[in-house]
Amino acid sequence: MNHSKDSAQFEARSSNCLRSRRTFLTGLAAVGASAFLSGGKSSAQAPGSNARRLDFHHHFASPRWLAKVTEEKAQGYQTWDGYSAAKDLEAMDKAEVATAFISCTEPGVWFGDLQEARTLARDMNEYGARMVSDHKGRFALLAILPLPDIDASLREIEYAFDTLKADGVGLLTSYGNHWLGDPQFASVFDELNRRKAVVYSHPTDAPCCRNLLPNVNPTVVEYNTDTSRTIVSLIASGTATRTPGISYIFSHAGGTMPYLVERFGVGGPDKIADILAGTPEPNSKLYHLRRFYYDTAQSTNPIQMQALKAFAGASQIVFGADFPWSTIVNHVQGLQKCGFTPQQLRGIDRENALRFLPAKYKT
Repeated sequence: MNHSKDSAQFEARSSNCLRSRRTFLTGLAAVGASAFLSGGKSSAQAPGSNARRLDFHHHFASPRWLAKVTEEKAQGYQTWDGYSAAKDLEAMDKAEVATAFISCTEPGVWFGDLQEARTLARDMNEYGARMVSDHKGRFALLAILPLPDIDASLREIEYAFDTLKADGVGLLTSYGNHWLGDPQFASVFDELNRRKAVVYSHPTDAPCCRNLLPNVNPTVVEYNTDTSRTIVSLIASGTATRTPGISYIFSHAGGTMPYLVERFGVGGPDKIADILAGTPEPNSKLYHLRRFYYDTAQSTNPIQMQALKAFAGASQIVFGADFPWSTIVNHVQGLQKCGFTPQQLRGIDRENALRFLPAKYKT
């Protein structure tokens, strides 16, 4: 497959894709792999833990990826200063997280060069696999794919699943102005469906919609909006129907989707009973919206959680805390104030995810 057109379309991302949060400390690139993976072996559960949470919105970074971020003079990544597996595990233990499903945060590995994306994806995946191996039971890998390079992504799926034993993939909600339901990604999703993969998506701000509002960070509006766009694209394109074997997880309580159900054609007054009863027609829009999973990252407030609960059902919510952008504990505490029953909280913490995870997580 010839990707020269794709390369040209996405080239603009290289100079602007990293402007997202605050100021990145310039000396961070010097942090070595030994510092990141320090801390020794760890048990699969914090001492005295009862919750045994499974965290699906949990980021990691290799020194090589951070060096690239520094090279691009990114804003907003000083949170990674001093990151190590030991500090990661400490935060997990305080929040009674048994296993973190690690994935790459925005901006991913696409900086405008196809070969560089391949190299960074492989580096991140092998680094993540080392974290999984060095800390048995504490980390699980959601592999990075070098999209928009389709052929390389298919090769990376094979390597990540067959050699590195990844549990799924972590994707951005869009690549250039192409969302996940775009036909160009069809072969990637067909292969992930064949493997019955977990597909977690993290939002970004697409080139179409950058700097629309002066002095407004893209995390304020665009991230949640881009999540909604990719959800709609997966359903409208037929990708969701074609891939029943994929367990989809969307960030930040589904973005703005819970508030768009009427405009999406599934939440009008004559259909609200179907939403509340959870009895949609097979492969309908509502069917897919209620089979998808949604994490709690940056969304642990009653307004979002109760809207999501009414829209998707508490059974479709999984724990996610957006580490290292959060302490994890703050999400645990926030969920306690969102009106969930103890049984629903146990589902969010762990039990909901056991429906789609391999048997090794069920012991």
